[in-house]
Parts: sequence; structure tokens; C-alpha cells
Amino acid sequence: MKKEKVFIFPFGGNAWEAIDCLNDNQEFLGFIDDNITLQGNHPSGATIYPREILAKYPESKLLAVVGAPDNFRKRKQIIDSLNLPTKRFTNVIHPSAKISDTAQIGFNNLIMANVIINWQAHLGNHVIILPNTTIHHDVILNNYTWVGSQVSIAGSTEIGENCWIGSGSNLLNNITIGKKTLIGMGSNVLQSFGENKKIVGNPSKEILT
Repeated sequence: MKKEKVFIFPFGGNAWEAIDCLNDNQEFLGFIDDNITLQGNHPSGATIYPREILAKYPESKLLAVVGAPDNFRKRKQIIDSLNLPTKRFTNVIHPSAKISDTAQIGFNNLIMANVIINWQAHLGNHVIILPNTTIHHDVILNNYTWVGSQVSIAGSTEIGENCWIGSGSNLLNNITIGKKTLIGMGSNVLQSFGENKKIVGNPSKEILT
């Protein structure tokens, strides 16, 4: 079987971890980053390219893993600026992840080691899930959302577009989280919250920034 050739954008922590999640049918070609000072050969042996490399490899696929707590609300803007058709994106799913046959998975998703995605869960597009996280039955993760490690999202909860769910968090069943909301690390979320919030604590509450 011909291997799928994959670039990862941008260069950074999410990208490094994504390499270890590639399956045997995927071949890593290099990183892509807009920062000119990073472009070129990296000491690891990988190469960091500008965006233009995608035109030179029209059959290649891209995994875009933009995002950090200080800029996660710009994930959509940055990924959309690539102006790529959906067919150019790929999913990278660690072989140890367990995904129900009834779950729905969009495109450009990164699912790391030991993630469990249960019955009829729905992942949109451009979603990142770090290791050892459990997504329970009927959960909806909307587009551009980032979920940390060791998170538990209980059944029938919906996470809005472009959210950031910090590692070690637990979210109660049957609640909704509005788009562009950040949930801090280790939070226990027992109720619904609206859009553009910052939620922290046990039990969690909104803080003003």
C-alpha cells in the first residue's frame, strides 16, 4: 500500500507529539511554519518548510495542530488562512486509541495515545485530543476545539466551537460549553457556561480577565 505523505503545521509541541501518533501507512515529510527564522534543517533531522511546500507536493496531506492557551481563539483564523480544500487534510490517530464504530470523526483531527471515544460521540473538524482522555457517549466536540490529557467529558455534553479544555478536567453530563471558552487545568465543571468565558476551579466558576 502506498503511504500517505504528511506535513505537520505549525512547528511546536503539538506537532512533535503528533509524529508519534502516525500510523504505519503515514509518512512524515516535515514541518511547516510561517516563522522564517525556524525554517530550514532542524537538529532533530526534520526540515521546517514554508507553506509553499504544499504546492510542490500536491498529493501530500496536512495535519494542522495550531493552538496554545494564549492564542487558541485564533485557531480557526490560522487554519482557514491555509486556504486548503478539505481533501488535503488528514487525521492522525494513535494506534492505541479506542474509537467506537458508532462515533463520527471529521477531518484534520489529532487523537493521541490511549484516548477513548465512546458510543455515538461526534468530533467535528480540526479537533485535538491529548493522551488518556475519555469522551463518553453522545458527546459533541465542535470544530477547532482542543482537549488536554486525562480529561473526562461525560455523556451528552456539548463543547462549542474553538474551545480549550485544560488537562485533568472533568465535565459533568448533559451540559453545554459555549464557543471560544477556556476551561483551566484540573477544573471540575458541573454546570453549563456560555461563550468566551474563562472557567476554573473545583467546582468551576467563571473568572473575569
